[in-house]
Amino acid sequence: MRPVEPPVAETSRTEGSAGASSARGRRELTYAVLCCLAGAGLACWAATRTWSVELIPRGALPPSRQVRTGTDLLPWLFPLALVALAGGGAVLATRGRVRRLLGGLLTLLGLAVAAGGGYGLTADFGGQVSRQWPALCLLGGLVAAAGGLLTALRGGGWPAMGARYERPAATAEQPATAGPAVGRGTRDAWDALDRGEDPTVS
Repeated sequence: MRPVEPPVAETSRTEGSAGASSARGRRELTYAVLCCLAGAGLACWAATRTWSVELIPRGALPPSRQVRTGTDLLPWLFPLALVALAGGGAVLATRGRVRRLLGGLLTLLGLAVAAGGGYGLTADFGGQVSRQWPALCLLGGLVAAAGGLLTALRGGGWPAMGARYERPAATAEQPATAGPAVGRGTRDAWDALDRGEDPTVS
């Protein structure tokens, strides 16, 4: 007895829905990774800029300049941004629950970096303070946190790196058959040849 084939229209509709869902997942993955990398990279760069310049008087000599970067003032800021940058790349290599947990961690890291930038905007470091670099740190942290939040909420269903090369598993709509492929269409005949069967044998 030959297996009952699903209606062609229903099969096409199912395949189209699965394809659209996969494409949407790839787009969301791209957005999340770009947000994490761009935000964390911006924060890393801004943390190494000069946040404060203080002039120290030296009597008859010209005053000396004491230049302090964001890393000098907040030593933990650059390492957190660097970890967030590495985590953004790690999103591509994870999947499922691990990816969602990583997204939660990236959210916390981004918020911590943003908090450092916010502190730099309001703190009095002495001397002449450049507020644009803390502002960029704040912006970068928020962008990285947005990418992490998107990963935590939606990353469980996104494809993993190299998933396009994996052979899809048989589904209920398209059951795997091991018998002769006569009458099941050209595609099934080619699948039978791949399995080493003769599709002309009934």
